Amino acid sequence: MDRQTNEPFNSVCVIGLGYVGLPTAAVLASRGLDVLGVDIDERAVALINEGKVHIIEPDLDILVNGAVATGKLRASTAPEPADAFIVAVPTPFTDGRVPDLSFIEAAVDSLAQVLKAGDLIIIESTSPVGTTEMVSEKLAAARADLAFPHAAGNDADIQIAHSPERVLPGKVLMELVRNDRVIGGISPRCAERAVQLYKVAVDGQCLTTTARTAELVKLSENAYRDVNIAFANEISLVCEELGIDVWETLELANHHPRVNILNPGPGVGGHCIAVDPWFIVHSAPEATPLIRAARQVNDGKPAAIADRIVSAAATYSQPVIAFLGLAYKANIDDLRESPSIEIVDRLADAVTGGFLIVEPHISALPEAFAGKHHVKLVDLDTALESADIIVLLTDHEAFKNVDESLLEGKPVFDTRGLWR
Repeated sequence: MDRQTNEPFNSVCVIGLGYVGLPTAAVLASRGLDVLGVDIDERAVALINEGKVHIIEPDLDILVNGAVATGKLRASTAPEPADAFIVAVPTPFTDGRVPDLSFIEAAVDSLAQVLKAGDLIIIESTSPVGTTEMVSEKLAAARADLAFPHAAGNDADIQIAHSPERVLPGKVLMELVRNDRVIGGISPRCAERAVQLYKVAVDGQCLTTTARTAELVKLSENAYRDVNIAFANEISLVCEELGIDVWETLELANHHPRVNILNPGPGVGGHCIAVDPWFIVHSAPEATPLIRAARQVNDGKPAAIADRIVSAAATYSQPVIAFLGLAYKANIDDLRESPSIEIVDRLADAVTGGFLIVEPHISALPEAFAGKHHVKLVDLDTALESADIIVLLTDHEAFKNVDESLLEGKPVFDTRGLWR
């Protein structure tokens, strides 16, 4: 029997236990595989081994607790031999918007010495085109005793593929199972072997292609969404300048049978849409003026909102400003690339007064506000009662039905249209 294409998987090592890696590890463990989750965060590793979680995601705590209790899931700071390895680590960019692949490279270095012939490696981290092939080349340099697919094709000892996640925070567990997956192999055999692993847990279609195509597919999906959000955000800036209600404008425009404009917001956050388009721009700078322009519109929205709030604050000597929400989207605790944090940070340097932060999904303020003693984390009632100015930044369910009398007579900046 050819182990590389036919033998079932018994063990999986998931490197990176964040918003994608931990749910992936828990789902695979729930399907009967022996799963080791690896992360450099010792606190996260300790919590998982106690059957607890370090991130907020509906039902994830229950799934992890059950998998740990049955011995199917455990966590460590270092990888161990397994039949398959899934890399789900961050891929940020540097100050110059150059993709930072150091986390992927570190993950690959950590697994190189535990590889054996017949193993499968899947890169789930969103990556610039060519990253999966780079991984193959890097491993070949470290393990001359093994053949890798960039050089050996279908005859390689190690199979390597790219399969980007396509999940929505708050619905990760459901979407990991139901969503279709794009699976790009460096060789056709790499893709076939990756499909075999995913079919253990995925009910959606597994669509095979090349690794480079799969990398660009994920970047294209998020760039498409970014461009559409940028249009909505630009229309909101036009409405502000012309004194027109943006929410009424968009609602009426969307009555056209072929128009579906998204809602504007304070910017774009999260590790995907705010980052991935720059990977395409970096790879093909002369061919991407639209993607670049969309990024600039969305990146500029926090400053535009901050300027409006500064103008309102100028009428007070020591204004107390309530900011409702720091997470980049509703009903989660994810603060990555959040425009809300940028808005508060800009105002903290421009306005003298009290800043009251309401974020029901966190227990402590992020490091961005360290040393800024006028910025405090408080409950919703305290903020609404004490504030001179109210700024809604995230449309959490907890903010939907506030007492309208607490808003009367105060400047209110509803960046999400939650109270329209």
